Amino acid sequence: MSQQPPRRRRKRAGRWSLRRRSAIASVIVVGIFAVAIGAVAVAIGGLSDARLRLLDRAGPTVVAAEQLTTALVDQETGVRGFALTGRSEFLTPFAGGQERFEQARATLSQLLADGTTPRAQAEFDESIRRIEAWRTQFALPAVEGARDGAVTTDAEAGKVLFDQARQSLTTLRAALEADRLASRTALNDSSASLVLTTVVTLGALLLLVVFAAVLLRSAVVVPLSRLTGQVRLVADGDFEHKVEVQGPSEITDLADDVDVMRARILHELEVLRRTNVELDVRTEDLKRSNAELEQFAYVASHDLQEPLRKVASFCQLLERRYADKLDDNARQYISFAVDGARRMQVLINDLLAFSRVGRHTGKHADVEVAVLIESAEHNLTAVLEETGAVVERPDGLPTVRGEVPLLTAVFQNLIGNAVKFRGEAPPVVRVGVERDGADWVFAVSDNGIGVEPQFAERVFVIFQRLHGKDAYPGTGIGLAMCRKIIEFHGGRIWLDTEHAESERGGTTIRFTLPAIEEHEPAREADPAGGAGNAEQSDSAEKS
Repeated sequence: MSQQPPRRRRKRAGRWSLRRRSAIASVIVVGIFAVAIGAVAVAIGGLSDARLRLLDRAGPTVVAAEQLTTALVDQETGVRGFALTGRSEFLTPFAGGQERFEQARATLSQLLADGTTPRAQAEFDESIRRIEAWRTQFALPAVEGARDGAVTTDAEAGKVLFDQARQSLTTLRAALEADRLASRTALNDSSASLVLTTVVTLGALLLLVVFAAVLLRSAVVVPLSRLTGQVRLVADGDFEHKVEVQGPSEITDLADDVDVMRARILHELEVLRRTNVELDVRTEDLKRSNAELEQFAYVASHDLQEPLRKVASFCQLLERRYADKLDDNARQYISFAVDGARRMQVLINDLLAFSRVGRHTGKHADVEVAVLIESAEHNLTAVLEETGAVVERPDGLPTVRGEVPLLTAVFQNLIGNAVKFRGEAPPVVRVGVERDGADWVFAVSDNGIGVEPQFAERVFVIFQRLHGKDAYPGTGIGLAMCRKIIEFHGGRIWLDTEHAESERGGTTIRFTLPAIEEHEPAREADPAGGAGNAEQSDSAEKS
């Protein structure tokens, strides 16, 4: 009873697959990346806010406060000089200081309008109030009085007002400078925070990469390496080694499949071993049968033909000696006996020739097809001259490799058939060839009686005939021998039914022979194996 082949194992439960692990790892990686991107974005946003606060507000407010102070000092210098000298050129710095004061005042008012620094806003308002008090209570009256030539203001009171305004501006600059220092500190803190966030993020990503590499090695590389080692042991011939690894479900399933394959190979090897034993037994039987067939062939070629020769000889002797005593019926019967004995001899010889094809192989050689056709024509000289047959063949026929006597027999049978099954016109046999891939395709056409397409396979069956032996003599073995010879040389032979159905009539037999590759070394033909030594059938025919 034969052993059943192993089946595929069931999947093991409780093991995470690579797909599940990769999905979880992807979620973790995406989460870490999202957190890292968020942290870096927050740090960059803080740095941008701090930079804008320092460069766009804190710094310009200090500069505007300095411009405001300078404009106030220029106004005070112009007022004092004009009041002492009365010269009008001292009013130029006063007027310019007023203009720059208004510009600085507008700029500073716009920068402090967001209300982020209430202390600076309060100091700015106080400074403007005191500056306006100095201007309205002292500066403008002093300029008007100097123009009229009269002193209308108290210089000491004006100095007090100016000192109060300047002190207020000093306090404002101090508040703005403190704000700029705070903004610079915030910028530095934001820069440090961005650097720290970037370093922490890169460190986390580095740890993530290291963790992924370790996980990949432990979950995939190591199990695959173990599986590779075990598979290599099996591949080296250790089929008894069981393949089994630990790891993700995909790898364990793969290991199970490989082990099932190993078990199946063992099963197939066992089946093959038993088959080889049976083949050895049958081979011995076949050798014994072949030996018996060899003995039978020897008997058929010698012992069986000897009685046939005696029958034919004695019948002929009987006819000669007692011719005057035999009537026409007796002489006809003797003729039938002689003809039957001779046909039996021909049939035995053809059958022996058919059985020897492929068994007693000779030396394969490279031979030109033109030489094969010439040898076939030489063997058919008598019948060709008797019928006036013409054999046409193209120039440049190729060279093929095979047993020269057998290939000559193919052309001799096909040309002989074309001559035998001729029509009313003199036989014309045409041999053609063309290349089809790795084969040469030969065609032997005639203008004879032709073959119906429905008999395309029957004509190649041994002893099958389409006509009676009285109409066309022969044993019906010619085309069967051609098929056996062509298949022995690695080709095939068939009846071209399209040609048979055409208006031209006649028959076209096509067959193939392997083409000789250019890199194959040439083999010369054995002089002793020429076409003249071929075992030719005396009754080569279509059927």
